[in-house]
Amino acid sequence: MDKMEKASEKKKGFVIGLAIGFVIGVASSAVVNSLVKDIINPIVGLVLPTGNLSSLNATVTSPVSGKPSVFLYGDFISQIIYFIIIALVVFVMYKQLKRFGLAKM
Repeated sequence: MDKMEKASEKKKGFVIGLAIGFVIGVASSAVVNSLVKDIINPIVGLVLPTGNLSSLNATVTSPVSGKPSVFLYGDFISQIIYFIIIALVVFVMYKQLKRFGLAKM
């Protein structure tokens, strides 16, 4: 029975750690989203003719139907920047946890 109790405690600790990691991840995601939208995009927009990275687009008209299609490549670039920052934050957090012996490989 002693082994079962230890396994149960280990599982509870894992679930609690996972929940805490999820909450911290959501919070850091909101911070990074705000950083990209409110700080990085306007700074990059200073050198762009539209004034905002997210508003960059290309419009192509279909030769068959004559309807325009809009490709929002500026928004796509913003999402790539957002992803890179989140990946960097996760990498740095993992390295720090590993350094303190809290992350197992």
